[in-house]
Amino acid sequence: MSEFGALSLLPPLLAIVLAIVTRRPILSLFLGIWSGGVIATGSIGIGQTFTWITESIGDVFHANILVFTLLLGSGVALIWRLGGATAVRNWATARLGTPRAAGLATWALGILLFFDDYANTAIVGSTMREISDQLRISREKLSYIVDSTAAPVATLGLSSWVAFQLSMIDEGYASLVENEDYDVAAADTPGAFETFVGSIPFNIYSLLAIVMVGIIVLSRRDYGEMLTAERRSRRTGNVTREDANPLQEVEEDLGRPIETKPMLRTFFAPIVVLIVVTLGGAFWTGYQEWVVEQDEAGATTSLEAAIGDAGTLPVLVDIVGASDFAAALVWGSFAMVVTAIAIGLAYDLFDIGASVDTVLDGFSIMLTAVTVLVLAWAISAVAEDLGTGDYVAAAAEGVVSPALLPIVVLFVAAFVAFTMGSSWATMGIVTPIAITVAYDITGAFDLMPVIIGAVFSGAIFGDHTSPISDTSVLSSTFTGADLIDHIRTQLYYASTVLLVVVICYALYGYADISPIIYLPIGVVLLVGLVYGLSSADATRRGVEPVATTKDHEQPREHE
Repeated sequence: MSEFGALSLLPPLLAIVLAIVTRRPILSLFLGIWSGGVIATGSIGIGQTFTWITESIGDVFHANILVFTLLLGSGVALIWRLGGATAVRNWATARLGTPRAAGLATWALGILLFFDDYANTAIVGSTMREISDQLRISREKLSYIVDSTAAPVATLGLSSWVAFQLSMIDEGYASLVENEDYDVAAADTPGAFETFVGSIPFNIYSLLAIVMVGIIVLSRRDYGEMLTAERRSRRTGNVTREDANPLQEVEEDLGRPIETKPMLRTFFAPIVVLIVVTLGGAFWTGYQEWVVEQDEAGATTSLEAAIGDAGTLPVLVDIVGASDFAAALVWGSFAMVVTAIAIGLAYDLFDIGASVDTVLDGFSIMLTAVTVLVLAWAISAVAEDLGTGDYVAAAAEGVVSPALLPIVVLFVAAFVAFTMGSSWATMGIVTPIAITVAYDITGAFDLMPVIIGAVFSGAIFGDHTSPISDTSVLSSTFTGADLIDHIRTQLYYASTVLLVVVICYALYGYADISPIIYLPIGVVLLVGLVYGLSSADATRRGVEPVATTKDHEQPREHE
């Protein structure tokens, strides 16, 4: 149990409430961190406050992500300045003529880029922003599609997320083996990879969140604050609220692009290089680490021989698990910048001086996002040092039955992620505790895939609804949305999915209904809820549940 008890909840909750009420995330986060400093030290706490902030910047993983974000900003600025975004807009205008088509393209692209959620939000958000603006899709809707696809997809396939998830499962089993209250040998525990694969059908929030995006896009029906945002955008052409504060506004910060020679290669070549170098770098770092681990274990370092012994997928998972995705993202974003500069120089679109100026301009458009990221990491450190996650997780121990346990774990993980703003930190805290509690209740490992799926589901839901979440910050940044507007509009849809997730866990726990049955039921329930809630909300307002322009759906006539 946390040394500070319920008081440990105050800093993150204060930051979240202030951010939602004031719509000023930077000030709210700083005040939340400062309140944590006061609690931790029992004094004014300003020294501890800046210790958390500076340590968040100094963390190697965080530093890599900050450099990646700044370089990516430069890559986006270069592509914009060279007319790449103009070329994509011109190309897409003839092919993505409706909001539905653009939404489907965004959704599909988000699913395809499964290898990392940060890269996913950056590439998809930057790629689709121009055409979605032209079609009068609100930035809130674009940010929702990007955010609610990126992390759920990353947690289901071979990605940086899965590497971390496997390590947390391993840690959970190790903590169980080391616990003297249980007679469990390491050989008795199932493998982490086996448990992860088994958890996929029980990672219901991730699966249904992806489906929910498709339902919203295909039906074009909205409710809650998203309906307000979409009606505003379609009728007025204002893709953001009048007094919104987008985390990135390329047009205002960089001026008009060079449109003398807009070329698709100016847009796609840097992005393809980013993807190839990132994936290649991740595989290379993972392979190098895998060779070292194999050598230390006295096993074969031949990749071909290892695949022959264990199979392709397990070896690939081991390599992915050892990869340094953060470093690979830095290499990829740097290669993106170099490629864009080379194209600009080769086609005489600018000189070397102008290219350097554009790189620096790209840094500047990311400063707000970088600041929010640092403060979000810092308040996560506050919650960790005060024991917020441990307090919440421990409070739920020993009060549930096996049938109810997945639902309890879901809500505990969701609350921890909501207050800490980090799904990875949540997985690190909750996974070992959840594994121990599950074994304590059942005395077996049968329930482990279900519990792991519930941890992942809750962590990602909390991430989607927290204004101090790093993935929410980056989704808002690369789509040019106001962070708080993004959270407020996404909350309705994420909560709808969570309701269905609870029903699915209840069907499994109390009626022993398998995923093959409850997942289709969940999809049907989502469709029914979207149509029912959108109709009810529209009727209450006296409007249509499908946002259109004032007279008919012809957004390009008003450009």
